Amino acid sequence: MADEGRPFIGVIFFGLMLTEEGPKVLEYNARFGDPEAQVVLPRMKNDIIDVMEACVDGKLDTIDLQFEDNAAVCVVLASDGYPVAYEKGFEITGLENFDGKDGYYCFHAGTKFNDAGKIVTNGGRVLGITATGATLKEARANAYEATEWVNFDNKYMRHDIGKAIDEA
Repeated sequence: MADEGRPFIGVIFFGLMLTEEGPKVLEYNARFGDPEAQVVLPRMKNDIIDVMEACVDGKLDTIDLQFEDNAAVCVVLASDGYPVAYEKGFEITGLENFDGKDGYYCFHAGTKFNDAGKIVTNGGRVLGITATGATLKEARANAYEATEWVNFDNKYMRHDIGKAIDEA
C-alpha cells in the first residue's frame, strides 16, 4: 500500500480461504467489531491502549505483541432473516451468565438500550459469543455452550462454525 502512495497505519485483518490453488484473500478490514478481531483480542496479553497508541504514533513495530498459547472461537448470534430482512427490538436475556466466567466473552454488535433500559436487538449481527480453550476443539465447544446462555426472539446462529475442527 505504501508503494502505491496509500500508507496504512494501524492493524489490518485479512480474511483468507484455503483453496486447491492456494490461499485467497476474501476480505480485509481494520475494524475491531468483526468476529475476526473477537477471537484475537481475548488472546492478546498486551494492553490494548498501548497497542492503539502505537498505531496512532506509527510505531506498532516497536510493540512486542504477546498472545496466550490457547485458541478462541466466535459464534455470531444473529437475527433470523439477516442479512436481508429482520425484526429489531427483542429483549436479550442471559447476559449476566458471562459475569465472572474467565475465557468467555460477549461482544455487542447490533444491540441498544430501549426506553425501559433493557438491552434489545438492533441489528442483524446481534452478539459475538467468543470462548477460549486449550485447543480449538475445546474453544469451539465452549463457544457453542455459551451461545445457550443468551436468548432473544428470532435468535439465529450457524452451527457449522469450526466444524472442520471436530472432523480433524
